[in-house]
Amino acid sequence: MSTYSIKDLERLTGIKAHTIRIWEKRYGIVDPSRTDSNIRWYNDEDLKKLLNVSILNRHGYKISRIAGLNRKQINQKIMEVVRPESDYLSQIESLVVSMIELNEDRFEKILSQSILKIGFEETLYYVVYPFFEKIGLLWQTGTINPAQEHFISNLIRMKLCVAIDSLPAVTNPDAKKIMLFLPEWELHEIGLLTYYYIARKHGLKVIYLGQNVPFQDLISVAQTIQPDVFGTYFVSAITNEEMKKYLEDLSEHFSSQHIIVSGIQAANIDFKLSDYTKLVKSASDFKVFIKTLS
Repeated sequence: MSTYSIKDLERLTGIKAHTIRIWEKRYGIVDPSRTDSNIRWYNDEDLKKLLNVSILNRHGYKISRIAGLNRKQINQKIMEVVRPESDYLSQIESLVVSMIELNEDRFEKILSQSILKIGFEETLYYVVYPFFEKIGLLWQTGTINPAQEHFISNLIRMKLCVAIDSLPAVTNPDAKKIMLFLPEWELHEIGLLTYYYIARKHGLKVIYLGQNVPFQDLISVAQTIQPDVFGTYFVSAITNEEMKKYLEDLSEHFSSQHIIVSGIQAANIDFKLSDYTKLVKSASDFKVFIKTLS
């Protein structure tokens, strides 16, 4: 069982630490343990309850009323209020609970409902991609453990691979080519697979190199393929200086091609990018960029 500080809970749930303390004191929503120095710490059950309480509270349930519900009643109320066509934040929070519980059935139900209501592509934009952006942050801060992240990553990876495989082949000889890859230290590929699906869906020829691609291998393949666009993704910890050097090397070797950079670490870029390098902050932004190529 994982343990969390009150700041961890704030990051995971979006509920301010001050509010958590009030709910704890007035309504007994959670009952934290304490260290010898009287610092609160919370467990998985506390986190799951706060996520569920947050969903109900956002849908108009008063905390005093929620405090009187048992676990089964809370879960039942959540299934009543979460609407896949609009309540994306609640779906994302429910996926976090699924990850913590290692609950595949709950994961399947949430995602299947969303896909049924709004379609696979919209679910990617509004549920899956934002969820993994959040997971990237939680991974970096040590709030979730590798088993939890691998569990949910593999479930979504399987969904994406099936969806990509079901897309028709790109037969247009004039279709733009995009090469998607992760740097040699990077293993988190869900964001990149999301871009794979979007690019294929919108008529691009995709060359997917995947995880952990050495720079010299990238150069070798690119010389053969001659892609129009390169796309990469940064999740694992990297300094701005290291990222700047890597992107400068890319720009130097591929000076006439577009380079797309994305991911939680890329959001921290504080240096000027080359004219052909573009920061993409979301799956929706990537779709907009793809449309400019056609």
